[in-house]
Amino acid sequence: MHPTLSTDELSAWIRLSLEPGLGPAQARSLLAAIGLPQEIYALPAASLSKFVPHDMARQLRNEASDETQQAIQNTLAWCQQPNHHILTLADSSYPPSLLDIHDPPLLLYINGNPAHLGKPIISIVGARNASAGGVDNASAFARHLAEQGWCIASGLALGIDTAAHQGALLAGPTGGGTIAILGTGIDIVYPARNLQLAHQIAQDGVLLSEFPLGTRALPYQFPKRNRLVAGIAKGVLVVEAARQSGSLITARLASEMGREVFAIPGSIHSPLSRGCHALIRQGAKLVESAEDIREELGSSGVAAAAVPAKGRSVRKIAKASPAGYRVLDALGYDPVNLDTLQERSQIDMSELIANLLELELQDLVVRLDGGCFQRR
Repeated sequence: MHPTLSTDELSAWIRLSLEPGLGPAQARSLLAAIGLPQEIYALPAASLSKFVPHDMARQLRNEASDETQQAIQNTLAWCQQPNHHILTLADSSYPPSLLDIHDPPLLLYINGNPAHLGKPIISIVGARNASAGGVDNASAFARHLAEQGWCIASGLALGIDTAAHQGALLAGPTGGGTIAILGTGIDIVYPARNLQLAHQIAQDGVLLSEFPLGTRALPYQFPKRNRLVAGIAKGVLVVEAARQSGSLITARLASEMGREVFAIPGSIHSPLSRGCHALIRQGAKLVESAEDIREELGSSGVAAAAVPAKGRSVRKIAKASPAGYRVLDALGYDPVNLDTLQERSQIDMSELIANLLELELQDLVVRLDGGCFQRR
């Protein structure tokens, strides 16, 4: 339940957010002109018609429809469960960063600890079909930033989003935690593959949605979700992105909102690097370590820990044998096929294949589709 509102007050907020035919902008205008939702619903239709069309004024004055009343009751029941919260636009705990955007949601549905919303927040976004290196980078940056006290926000999508949430959780209970902003109702996990991750985030972070309970995944909802991912944070880090992608939309929204935009550069041959390179050309900050972000946004108060360039682990490289080092040097950082690698390294093919197998087992090299190899 809401900690300060009565059932009637919270019911009025829920009804206003669900009112058929009343858009969020109209609802905010009514709040600005009249006051709280229960005051809106107490006005006669003649007074309401000064602010909305006559049909809407009569609708607001009448009892809510059976369908809306049932949705209100379902939402109140959801609020009774542990760690379930609703923040209204008038709540003192509503994230100030979201109040700054031009269309803040009337309600925020929260599953988890709302205290995370008061921490310094960085959003990490990127491709769903991310490369192994991109996943490593997202996880490494998220973990190190969370260890510095930053809360990591993302959208619970596959690929970079998932890696960012998982990396933040690896920082443990003393870290900044993570916020998953959903493009569905708070009671629906999309994609379903991230159900277990969502449960863990609800325990150790926050699931957040502006959509009513039962709202299923529809394409037009995810750009709306992206504006919250951009708006809630002090900055947005794009790890991998194609030229036309939702991640670039998030970055553009962040820039328009006055947030800092950061991008990790990648191989000139990778389609997933082109979005990041485009952002850098447009003024995004090129990032090679968490320290780059800390220098731009300042410290959150916890000692900084630099991330190796592009998030790669020095510990992993140290495990390679002398022959492995030679293969890694020949690989560079772009995908390479076996014949090219043999030509570069001048290692006998059978020995090269054995070394590559060893490096794969040590998680230093990944075998890509099409027979190419790449450093992790």
